[in-house]
Amino acid sequence: MVIKKLHKLVITSYIGPFVVTFFISLFVLLMQFLWKYIDDLVGKGLEWYVIAELLFYASATFVPLALPLAVLLSSIMTMGKMGEHYELVAFKSAGISIRKIMWPMVMISFVLVLAAFYFSNNVLPVANLRSLSLLYDVRQQRPAFNITEGIYYHGIDHFVIRVDEKADGGQTLRGIKIYDHTDRKGNVNLTLAEWGTMAVTSDKRYLLFTLYNGTNYQETGDANPLDRDRPFQRTHFEKQVRKFDLSMFDLERTDQDLFKSNFRMLNLSQLIYFEDSLSTLLNNRKEDYINRYRRRFHNIPLADSLHINQIPGDSIRRADISVIREKAISERMLVNNAMELVRNNREITMESQREFRDRKRVLARYQIEFHRKFTLSFACVVLFLIGAPLGAIIRKGGFGLPLVISVLLFVVFHVISIMGEKFVREGVLEAHQGMWISSVVLLPVGILLTIKATTDSSLLDTDSYMLKVEKLFVFIRKSKTKTPQ
Repeated sequence: MVIKKLHKLVITSYIGPFVVTFFISLFVLLMQFLWKYIDDLVGKGLEWYVIAELLFYASATFVPLALPLAVLLSSIMTMGKMGEHYELVAFKSAGISIRKIMWPMVMISFVLVLAAFYFSNNVLPVANLRSLSLLYDVRQQRPAFNITEGIYYHGIDHFVIRVDEKADGGQTLRGIKIYDHTDRKGNVNLTLAEWGTMAVTSDKRYLLFTLYNGTNYQETGDANPLDRDRPFQRTHFEKQVRKFDLSMFDLERTDQDLFKSNFRMLNLSQLIYFEDSLSTLLNNRKEDYINRYRRRFHNIPLADSLHINQIPGDSIRRADISVIREKAISERMLVNNAMELVRNNREITMESQREFRDRKRVLARYQIEFHRKFTLSFACVVLFLIGAPLGAIIRKGGFGLPLVISVLLFVVFHVISIMGEKFVREGVLEAHQGMWISSVVLLPVGILLTIKATTDSSLLDTDSYMLKVEKLFVFIRKSKTKTPQ
């Protein structure tokens, strides 16, 4: 009965900090994403729901990264708070070990591992597909319509617009100049107006310019532009209405099927299929290169076949001079052909090497994504084994010291993961080595901390370290006083 109440207490103490830290971590990662692409979002007149959709799918892509950080921070906070309030001391005095106290958190962590793996395999590919395709469309989107005083505006296709002054909140324009390039003949159609008004239709599909007191200058016909007698037309007007199509400023959505073959948009079975296909293609290209290389050297003429250097030394004087010249020419041709063959094979080998390197890099990205679905899930267990005993050792709760320690540990974990992933991309390590290196490095640390916590070790107790330093100084002082007689 006591154990059940203890487990209930630990679970309730763990769930609250976990939910809070998870959403805080997700928010921090989302803000990092937002600041990274802020230049692609600002000034394009995007609707609020487009930005909200992009942030929603982007936040879903950060769940596998925010989950291990939340596990680490919440486990340190939970165990640290229980140690700070002497709850762990009370449990130990009642004969309850640290292992039994941590057991409900261990079960929750394993549930989170399964949930993280399911999310990475089934939800994350869809979230990546939606977010990256929408981000691509947003980055290709034109900036919103905005005419600046004294600057030529090229945002509308086949038109260049310039105004000297804007008034009444940008509705009234003065000194208007419009170049019409719809005929693709250069500056042959120019409209000038003293002033005018600018308005957008109710459906936001068209921009209406109402021009007053202006002139239109146009060169007509297909005459030679260098001909001084070419036709020229000048038209004065008191009022003229020009309509410009604004459909080009609408967000155009790209077909998502174009992105589905990307390694981020695939689940495990699809990654295995693509990896097998790319590996087979790479091996076939290598075999084809080896076969072509052998064929190039199969029928090389040898010196013996051309009877070079076959003239006996004692008969050179008697040999016809034309025969000697013919042998020398044949020898030079053989050397030149050999050198040309070596140069060609060198170029082919270097080009094949670049091709194999690029194909290996593409294959490595699929292998990295395959292992990532397991490593980020397993990281929840590794970071829990570090966080929970570390919280019991430092005995500090809240967002102070636990937050600092959690960030430092997660930075170490993330840096090692990035280095391992980069080594895999560059071909230094295999995928199963580079992607698991962070877990291999930190798992012994978690096991060591768990052993230290269960044995009541004073690993981070400054008083114990100060006591050892004092003992060291006392030992040194005594050793100095014991001088030999």
